[in-house]
Amino acid sequence: MALFRCNKCGHLREVASDYIGKSVKCPKCKEVAPIHDTVAFVENVIKKYRSKCKELYEVKQQTAIAEVSELEIVEEMSLEAIDIYNTTALTQEDQYSAIVEWFQERQIKVDVNQRAIDTTGFFDEVALDLGNQYEILRDVTDKIKRIQHKGYTNVKIPLSSKSQKEGKAITSFCRQLYEYSFVAKYFYQKQDKIIRLTLQTSPTIVNFFTGEWMEWFVFMKLLEYFREKQLPTSCVRNLIVKFPNEDSHELDVFFLVNNSIPVCIECKSGEFRQHIDKYSKLRKRLHLDKEQFFLCVIGLSQEQAQGLTSMYDLTFVNESNFIQHIEKSL
Repeated sequence: MALFRCNKCGHLREVASDYIGKSVKCPKCKEVAPIHDTVAFVENVIKKYRSKCKELYEVKQQTAIAEVSELEIVEEMSLEAIDIYNTTALTQEDQYSAIVEWFQERQIKVDVNQRAIDTTGFFDEVALDLGNQYEILRDVTDKIKRIQHKGYTNVKIPLSSKSQKEGKAITSFCRQLYEYSFVAKYFYQKQDKIIRLTLQTSPTIVNFFTGEWMEWFVFMKLLEYFREKQLPTSCVRNLIVKFPNEDSHELDVFFLVNNSIPVCIECKSGEFRQHIDKYSKLRKRLHLDKEQFFLCVIGLSQEQAQGLTSMYDLTFVNESNFIQHIEKSL
């Protein structure tokens, strides 16, 4: 037998073998089409079918590989899989590569400080303790900074005027400073209710109390927040950015959420007013919206933060409300 198949309307019927190789009009649409040998026609169909099956299989394989790769990236970026308080995982290039690419797209070179995102030390623990209880512990850090500035090492902290809750928190914090070697000596005169500390002179510790503790605090609080919300994010601290004209700046804390939403926070534990113009210009050069660039000032009141945000092209926040503002910006 032979087969007639119209290439225009798809009409299909069997005909006598005598018609093989001839062309006839389609009885439905009158389009002229050839008569095919049945076996040859079926073999050709099977050949095309197998070719399409192979193509489909290859496409499925490529799709599966892409899905696995995407899953691996998400897993690498997931904060749930690591102990954020004691890990070197954040220093791996895969963790912050999205940030590097984000800046490169804007013709900005970056220099990542891996030590600044290594949480295996105790900087993050002390910073979180200090920031979470800042109203109680600020007297301790203020005295430490003053003594450091004068070049001395002995600090006396009287507790007689403090409440039991405050005294307990201060004593616990100072003892923690000693256990983590942030101070060289710790002694509590229980009868006189006085804590005596001997300070470390290491530049790393001095810088921590001078203001770097706040960068650690903001950095860790954001890690906690994004882990809780299960949002994939890349993060860096003390990031050096270099513009095409060779100008360079250091960004205290920078996060990139979902590989697309930037969050930049500059931290100030002291005077900040003379830096407002500098940060306003930096925000524009980084191509960040006002809602993506935050100036976090320790001790700034809610009223001050709101007023300054209205006045300048920056978002002003304090140690208590910066998470709320970042949540809104997302």
